[in-house]
Amino acid sequence: MSVHGNPVDGQSREHLGNVCVLGIGKTGVVVADYLAGQLGNRVDSVTVYGGGKSRMGKEAERLQGRGVRVVVGTEELDGSYDLAVASPGISEFSAFFASAREHASEVIGEPEFAWRESPDRWVAITGTNGKTTTTTLTAELLRADGLSAQTVGNIGTVATGQVGGRGFGTWFVAELSSFQLATTRRLHPRVACLLNVTPDHVEWHKTLQNYAAAKEKVFRNLAASDLAVVSDEDEWCRAIIARLEGRGLRVCHLNVHSDPGTTCAAFARQGRLVVRLDGVEHELVSVGNLPIKGEHNLQNALAASVIALEVGVAEKAVCHGLLSFRALEHRIEPCGEMGGVQFVNDSKATNTDAVEKALTAFTPGKVIVLLGGHDKGTDLGSLAHAVAARCKVAVCYGDAAPRMAKAMEDAGADMGLRVLRAPHMAQALDAGIAVAEPGDTVLLSPACSSFDEFSGFEERGRVFKDLVSSKMLGAGAIR
Repeated sequence: MSVHGNPVDGQSREHLGNVCVLGIGKTGVVVADYLAGQLGNRVDSVTVYGGGKSRMGKEAERLQGRGVRVVVGTEELDGSYDLAVASPGISEFSAFFASAREHASEVIGEPEFAWRESPDRWVAITGTNGKTTTTTLTAELLRADGLSAQTVGNIGTVATGQVGGRGFGTWFVAELSSFQLATTRRLHPRVACLLNVTPDHVEWHKTLQNYAAAKEKVFRNLAASDLAVVSDEDEWCRAIIARLEGRGLRVCHLNVHSDPGTTCAAFARQGRLVVRLDGVEHELVSVGNLPIKGEHNLQNALAASVIALEVGVAEKAVCHGLLSFRALEHRIEPCGEMGGVQFVNDSKATNTDAVEKALTAFTPGKVIVLLGGHDKGTDLGSLAHAVAARCKVAVCYGDAAPRMAKAMEDAGADMGLRVLRAPHMAQALDAGIAVAEPGDTVLLSPACSSFDEFSGFEERGRVFKDLVSSKMLGAGAIR
């Protein structure tokens, strides 16, 4: 048996010809290595263009040793290619991408390439927020029933690197960003999920419409026997649902607040998760028993449950997997308790919508939220009202502090919200601890990127946890 008509490894046998790879970061290196393994067989030549700021290094030299031509320090291609595979950080509106279009018969992204090489048993998950949790949980639910599942894509594992060793029956559960989806053409998952669309990455896509259109491409090639899983709780998603249903597709409506009343739906009813597929209901676990908290995690759990049930996971296994799943690092991650005050790392909340959803996980009036970092310039109105309604204190820090603090002060003037300012995250934590009382939660949920102080949200979250740990140790030493 095989995944794609090949009795050995389940890979495509399409001749690829002369191929170039755009970018020499993690993704580009993985794709180049994969192609180098096909040289003299399905691939005639491999060229890697590193980009304008690229330089020769160990990886470039290693690739050259495998017969790959490496070109660094430029975004201008030469020669002609049958296929170009672009790394996800290269915008389709960039000069680099435009040069690839001029010199290659086709330009695609890496997930598209991986799918073409091994196209069966794919699940694709996208959305502004919640992708990683839903992807990880979906894979766990599949494994809970004995299925083989590999998370790939934006979650950190380059799909192409997993193709060669992919076992028969293994599901690829792919987290796909808007960057990755923008360059897809034939990608056809068995189940595709869109969790939400809120403003983000507009600088890359140029407009919010382009960003939403990239997300919608996850459904481009679905057939009537496949399943689209889509939230019906934001206007962009509702418009997408209408178009999908207009195509005659099966669409499962996600709604954490009420039963959508559709043939396929996932929702909470009387405190329990319910999934309905083609009219058949599956009553799952109690919302209160979910280890992951907040309305957004309820949506994530519902989406993962739908996907698992659709691909054949038993209801009992779904329930077991939901109850055993724990919060991922940097996503409403408990990271300590001191003097009756809880500390939570939600560093992954790099946009306002993520923070608003995170706040639903905590008792109103008991939250001290740390907001700030590199200012993306997004509208703060909705966030400010949510913070004023649910938090007792907002500590604003970093580059975004002035604008953030003003928005919080304006919204919280009549609601008792206290607004503090700090130069950096460490001082913001100190300020939060100083005003915290037993029963409170100090929550790092910044609503900003981290690049004013840190290399990424991961470093920011780990520094926050280290700071909390050191203060807990200090408090213990005093006692």
